[in-house]
Amino acid sequence: MKVLLVSDAGSIHTRRWAASLSEAGVDTVLFSITPADDGFYREKNIKVYVFDLFSYKKKKNNDRKEKNIFAPVISHAEAVRELKRVLEAEKPDILHAHYATSYSLVAALSGFHPLIVSVWGSDVYEFPKLSPINKMAVTYVLGKADRVLSTSRAMAAETLHYCRKDIGITPFGVDTEVFRKYPAVGKESGRVVFGTVKTLSEKYGIDRLIRAFALMRGRMPADGPETALVIAGKGPDRDRLEKLAAGLGVSSAVEFLGEVRHDDVPRIYSGTDAAVFLSREESFGVSALEAMACEVPVIASDADGFREILEGGAGIIVPGNDVEAAADAMLRLALDPGLRASLGKTGRKRVQECYEWKNNVAAMTEEYRKVSGMAHI
Repeated sequence: MKVLLVSDAGSIHTRRWAASLSEAGVDTVLFSITPADDGFYREKNIKVYVFDLFSYKKKKNNDRKEKNIFAPVISHAEAVRELKRVLEAEKPDILHAHYATSYSLVAALSGFHPLIVSVWGSDVYEFPKLSPINKMAVTYVLGKADRVLSTSRAMAAETLHYCRKDIGITPFGVDTEVFRKYPAVGKESGRVVFGTVKTLSEKYGIDRLIRAFALMRGRMPADGPETALVIAGKGPDRDRLEKLAAGLGVSSAVEFLGEVRHDDVPRIYSGTDAAVFLSREESFGVSALEAMACEVPVIASDADGFREILEGGAGIIVPGNDVEAAADAMLRLALDPGLRASLGKTGRKRVQECYEWKNNVAAMTEEYRKVSGMAHI
């Protein structure tokens, strides 16, 4: 079976799906409307077509402003024509668009069927609310899809605001052979380290985490352990967050690692005693799953995605806007190594049972079988 993915070639999510589907025996081809300048797909022997749909934003414009309003329309039309050429050349059995914005719009306008659309999060939680045109676009592409897929039940429920279809659940899980507990390197004995790996933006609540960490340290008994906070990830709010840590008097205990390679994430989590995610919004929560797979206990906000993956006591849920509650949960874990160990084991078991990556890939290939009507790949 040949599947043509329409997705962002530079996304780690696209890379994982493309590589894993190819390894599972699916003849996988990728069409990206954003450039990807690396050898990942060449190494995986996956053919990639690129049309830089948003190049018009980079061009210097000397024309009158009123002419610019047509640039997005023209670029999308050109992308559709290019995708049709690729479809004619590759003759896939299925067209699978990831992300219900321009990626899925270009796929839907190509007129190819069967068409699968996978929603990722902000494409249904945020994008349709930005303008009536955006809402119309999402409703259109979901309406054109022969099958709609979501990574979580919570996101599927949100997607139902824009279509009335049975939505399949294909989690974006974790390879527990890669994400596991590694020996901590250079960790000070007796010190409790909290950590997170997230984009440094308001959406992901890193400011809440720093405030909760400061409160927790202020409540620590005199005979309590030393504590530290490790924050990995890049984003627009780094300067503001560093100033917040300084203003709260915890700069010496907070380390910003900056952007890290995905391959390094398991060892970063293995060097922590607990992971904390206080996102204001989270449609799934793969970051928490990665920590859980490493047997690291998780504290998370009550955002939709976190509540779903932490069902059955796999972690501690706190109200997202309650920094006091987050600080109390962090203090509880800091003072109770037995609880940390217990939650860590429960979390990893939850990942293995519900979010094992090889099972998620198998679920996706089963969706392909159903959509294509084939008995096997």
